[in-house]
Amino acid sequence: MREPRVPAALFSAVRRDMQPVRPLASPTRRALALLPVAIVLLVGMPMFWAWRTHGVLAPWPSWGLSALETALSLVIVAAGLREAVPGRELSARMLSVLICVACIGFLLINASTRGPSLVPAETWIRWIRECISMTIAFSAPALIAPAWLVSRALPNRPALTGALCGLGVGLMADAGLRLACWDGVYAHIVLAHGGAVVLLVALGALSATLVERIKARY
Repeated sequence: MREPRVPAALFSAVRRDMQPVRPLASPTRRALALLPVAIVLLVGMPMFWAWRTHGVLAPWPSWGLSALETALSLVIVAAGLREAVPGRELSARMLSVLICVACIGFLLINASTRGPSLVPAETWIRWIRECISMTIAFSAPALIAPAWLVSRALPNRPALTGALCGLGVGLMADAGLRLACWDGVYAHIVLAHGGAVVLLVALGALSATLVERIKARY
């Protein structure tokens, strides 16, 4: 059986289009590239908040726990970047373990910060709004970096990939937020800090899905 002859014009077009490409770095290396972003959220956000509100930052022992939460966030971002590579998708079991570790780590780290037990209702609501708005304001631009890294791959599940990156960035932001927020009441932690992380997960999933749709058009 003879193979059909490739037209010369088609062969020339394909040959001209072939260009050397740089191999994609490992998920761990690409996640570590976001370390400057994590440092800005860990240090820059609480210092800006303390400067704006004339508040006091958490004592140094709390910074160690925030650094641990930052390390956890980079692990989750690395998992999201691995999910973006075809053939290296995370299994359902691995995803379940990763999400459980993220949730437990978030709760345990934040539970170590205790604030006033009696807060007026109007102040409590205002603090929730301020924590969420501060986190989103700093973290939404920070999502650009992982979104760019994801766009260089070909995720089969872009929404899941973006959600993992959003979860990682959310934990990065929370690591800095807890250093400036002195309301350690558990309800505030879950509603304000946890709510901000959930919003970033949704924003990450939406942005990754939109990027893939735009790529498909061009």
